[in-house]
Amino acid sequence: MELAQRHPSIHAAVGIHPHFVAAAGEEEWDALARLAREPEVVAIGEIGLDYHRNLSPPDVQRDAFARQLALATACRRPVIVHDRDAHDDVRATLLGWTGPDRGEGAIHGVLHAFSGDAAMATEMAGAGFLVSFALPITFGSAKGPRAAAAALPSGSYLTETDSPWLAPQGRDARNEPSTALRVAAELARLRGSDPQTIAAEVAAAFDRLLGE
Repeated sequence: MELAQRHPSIHAAVGIHPHFVAAAGEEEWDALARLAREPEVVAIGEIGLDYHRNLSPPDVQRDAFARQLALATACRRPVIVHDRDAHDDVRATLLGWTGPDRGEGAIHGVLHAFSGDAAMATEMAGAGFLVSFALPITFGSAKGPRAAAAALPSGSYLTETDSPWLAPQGRDARNEPSTALRVAAELARLRGSDPQTIAAEVAAAFDRLLGE
């Protein structure tokens, strides 16, 4: 929030990550509700489900996810969604959410660091969500995200670093903004395109996310 207030090119998102929802009390929920209405805040996130580490019990994660989707609706904000080993529940929850009233054709949210398959990606894009790719798309083992990258229609995806995680040099390395360039280059290769076209489509999709 402080960075966004000092630098107009930076946008803030606020949310309680699924790892930490079990520790959140009403004081934290009240603070989140206040922050969500600040003008610098453009999205509610990172929220969602993580059944890989289960640092919060799954039922608590699901309740918190629903609570934050309701907050996004009330504040008319899109959401940034964390999904790790929880594809079916994330998909069902988001498809059952009407989304915030942000106008015709507005984006409901972003599937961050996407790890699903092409079928999920295209379905969610059709439901008003952007699919965001991080460095794993460059890994041959990431068959689902790589297939999704090739299948998605133009204007339905973003690139990201997932900083501080997913650095090119490994777990303890610094993740620089240039990581997004690596992602864009691989997207271009997978889509039979070029990095300049990918950059333009990502910029346009981000503007749609912000309602611009």
